Amino acid sequence: MRRRKKHGGLTVNAVAGTHVVFFGLDLSADKRAGCRGFGFKRFDHAAGDTVWLQGLKTFQETEPHPAAGERFSTQRHPVQGFQWADYSAKPGRTYTYTVVALYGDPASLQQRIAVEVELTTETEVGAVHSAFFNRGSVATQEYARRFQNRPPNVAGPGAYEWLSRGLLEAFVAFLGRAGAGWEMHGAMYEFQWPEALAAVRAAHRRGAGVHVIFDDLGSKQANETAIAAAQIKALCRGRVHGKLMHNKFFVLSRNGEPQAVWTGSTNLTENGIFGHANVGHIVEDGVVAQAFRVYWDRLEADSAVSAPYRAANEQASPAPPRPWNAVTTAVFSPRGTELDALQWYADIAASAKQGLFMTFAFGMNEKFRDVYRRDDDVLRMALMEKEWGNPSTKAQELKALREIRSRRNVVVAVGNRIVTNSFDRWLAEMSRLDPDVHVYWVHTKFMLVDPLGPRPIVVTGSANFSKASTDTNDENMLVIRGDKRIADIYFGEYLRLYSHYAFRESVKFFTERKKHGTPEDWQPQFLRADDSWMAPYFDARDPSARDTRRKYFGGPMSVSPAH
Repeated sequence: MRRRKKHGGLTVNAVAGTHVVFFGLDLSADKRAGCRGFGFKRFDHAAGDTVWLQGLKTFQETEPHPAAGERFSTQRHPVQGFQWADYSAKPGRTYTYTVVALYGDPASLQQRIAVEVELTTETEVGAVHSAFFNRGSVATQEYARRFQNRPPNVAGPGAYEWLSRGLLEAFVAFLGRAGAGWEMHGAMYEFQWPEALAAVRAAHRRGAGVHVIFDDLGSKQANETAIAAAQIKALCRGRVHGKLMHNKFFVLSRNGEPQAVWTGSTNLTENGIFGHANVGHIVEDGVVAQAFRVYWDRLEADSAVSAPYRAANEQASPAPPRPWNAVTTAVFSPRGTELDALQWYADIAASAKQGLFMTFAFGMNEKFRDVYRRDDDVLRMALMEKEWGNPSTKAQELKALREIRSRRNVVVAVGNRIVTNSFDRWLAEMSRLDPDVHVYWVHTKFMLVDPLGPRPIVVTGSANFSKASTDTNDENMLVIRGDKRIADIYFGEYLRLYSHYAFRESVKFFTERKKHGTPEDWQPQFLRADDSWMAPYFDARDPSARDTRRKYFGGPMSVSPAH
């Protein structure tokens, strides 16, 4: 849901996803003098309570010695920025937010302008598209506060439930539909978490026909061990003749007719469900489910990566389709060496008129670097697991990324963590769930093009926007055009993850500049007691893209009665 309100020179753009309500703000020139920031008050219609939302930064003049992890009301210690979000919202709830511009002495702030916005957050389950995002990292302040940084296997079931945030539960419920008269066809890269495998076994016991292909290429002993422990060996078959069986999908069929598909980026492992950022995406569309079901048959044949196998995937899912009429288009790999799908994704990225948001788990392919190099007024944001993908080209990739980051309309965040308890009032954070994995933080693979516009595009699935994910690996992607509800959900989660890791990367930069510094050297960051904090947000030359961000997030957006 989207709402735009303007009053007294203060503009508020509110975008409600499922667990995130995002605010883009703007303030007219005649109202900027003396502004100390913005306070956020929330009324929860279901609970009937009103609270001032909280932040970490304080005015040194009024709170010079905050305790580690302590939070403070934005009524007294306002947000000094033009974008902010409430990450404590619940799906399907109606809230009234009051955004207040605060002025004057920090010891006696004055509320001069107030804008009220009422909206209802989206439910995770939709008529066609449903999206379930996990927390995205154990490296959070909230996890440290709730569970004292104990690993979830020590902290107990509550920690796993909090980290999953409904992702595992949604997967189990999806398979829970299947019983007598149903069939289930799954294709999984990492297939190991006991509760997920138990859901497969339960479907079989209810009378569903269960067929699972799993990656058994190279050293995937963990899959075989978990499958044996779950007593579902007879229901599963290893794929041994491909290159990388990277899919993560299940198709449900009833009486021989495909009904729905579960897909996304989530491997069924401890780290996949509870550790790094992932999404599970359900499509309730018989045409899309049928396409996945036929793709499963091609996977089940266990072919090598051959020209006929690639051609079959291309014919089944042209990229782009001609004509491109469907709201939801499925794309399957491996494909030909012309990289048609990758080029289509790059063309979609290049088509952004106002905003482009992408996640990259393993570096940024040259096709997308060409898009991010453009000098124009389009806001382009990138969230990366790491800055490079191929060790042999690491130097070139790092150089290209530095060039991209120098643009005033581009902002990039790279996964990082804080592992100290004396950093800027922060509690110590757990570094990771599993030390033996390749991806610690950002595992999602999705792109948003003009998400706040009238016809947003969401691209999401298992593929890493890479060459190998196009011409070598078994992969799937969804291209969704014009669904503002699902775009709002993905947009909120993107900004949540981006803000989380952008701050942690700033710690890394600080310690690198200190050469021998550590996060403990960071001095507490206080709010400014004057209005100088606003200057970068109104400077078109600002290299941090604050001006570009303010214009995009606080500018006009598509608003309709339904969204």
